[in-house]
Amino acid sequence: MRLLHTSDWHLGQTLHNYERGYEHQRFLDWLLDTLVAERADVLLVAGDVFDNANPSAASQKQLYVFLQQARARLPALQLVVVAGNHDSAGRLEAPGPLLAAHGTHVIGHLLRDAAGDIDLERLLLPLAGSDGQVQAWCLAVPFLRPGDVPKLPAGDTQDAYLGGIALLYRQLTDLALARRQPGQAIVAMGHCHMVGGEMSNDSERRIVIGGTEMLPSGIFDAAIAYAALGHLHKAQAVGGQEHIRYCGSPIPLSFAEVNYRHQVLCLDIDGEQLREVRAIEVPRAVPLLRVPAAPAPIGEVLAQLAALDVPEAPPEAQPFLEVRVRLDAPEPGLRMRIETALDGKPVRLAKIETSSAARSSAPDNMTLDQLGQLQPDDIFRRLYLQKYDKEAPPEQLSALAELLLPGA
Repeated sequence: MRLLHTSDWHLGQTLHNYERGYEHQRFLDWLLDTLVAERADVLLVAGDVFDNANPSAASQKQLYVFLQQARARLPALQLVVVAGNHDSAGRLEAPGPLLAAHGTHVIGHLLRDAAGDIDLERLLLPLAGSDGQVQAWCLAVPFLRPGDVPKLPAGDTQDAYLGGIALLYRQLTDLALARRQPGQAIVAMGHCHMVGGEMSNDSERRIVIGGTEMLPSGIFDAAIAYAALGHLHKAQAVGGQEHIRYCGSPIPLSFAEVNYRHQVLCLDIDGEQLREVRAIEVPRAVPLLRVPAAPAPIGEVLAQLAALDVPEAPPEAQPFLEVRVRLDAPEPGLRMRIETALDGKPVRLAKIETSSAARSSAPDNMTLDQLGQLQPDDIFRRLYLQKYDKEAPPEQLSALAELLLPGA
């Protein structure tokens, strides 16, 4: 049996206020072709289908058109979609009965019976191979909030959240082991942050405030052939274990991902075991540019922008540009100078990142009493010196004093 693992589509996401529907559509079209080319039996989507809990009509249409086209081109394809922390579980599940009739299973949240027990049967899905026979069982676990997880037995000293998640996977694994026949594999899904997982700067939202949201890989029983994870946008194996994987996002969601190789994962299951995991690189529809490669003085930056040679492209396919400037002092006209240097070039200025030379020594720690004795201009002087390693200019001190005048 062949499965494709993807996650973190973030349909509807904007990059510094630029819409990205074109890029998402290019990915979905490519994914359709890839599913056909690979003759996939199952597509696993491990959460964060949408970028926010109230997706636009256009974003929802992209999803449902894709699901319809996938089944039209591969009538036997099974799709399993679980909600992520960005998704609205209820909204994602709303068309569930209709989608289930066409081979798509959507799990947004957990259901409980009158006694408060979690409906485990709903989270355990049979997966059929190309012969139409059940060849695997899927533990379809969506993103879990603290209130979702089962309560630990009295006297258990584990963290309630982490222990509750581990207990849920244990209960589901036990159910799968009892249900499966010899030669059938177990595949787990999850939208979570595993211990040792590497985050992508600027594009990921912490799941739980505090330090307890990271899950140990030991929550996955040895009987689980593969764990298909979502949430972290960088493709990676967890703790070097090839069968516990993040596939990463299919398009770059921040400039921190400019050098990532975005991918989906193709996995072959043979009997109860994982035979192979293979990465399939997703073509990048729109380039991301960082000029210069490292922050540089404004003169050097403007020279590089003037020399920038970018081929013509329609507006929706023009590269996104991040300009990186190292400042020795404030530069009030910075954006205008950069826009002038880019005039006529087919790029979209998405971000101007400024930095300054760091001082060799850290600022002194101060008590609250000492801070309370400082005047606003003292604080301004200290911060300016810390950021630019020089004294604040008199004209800026005068401007600050004018702002601080009563009634200003």
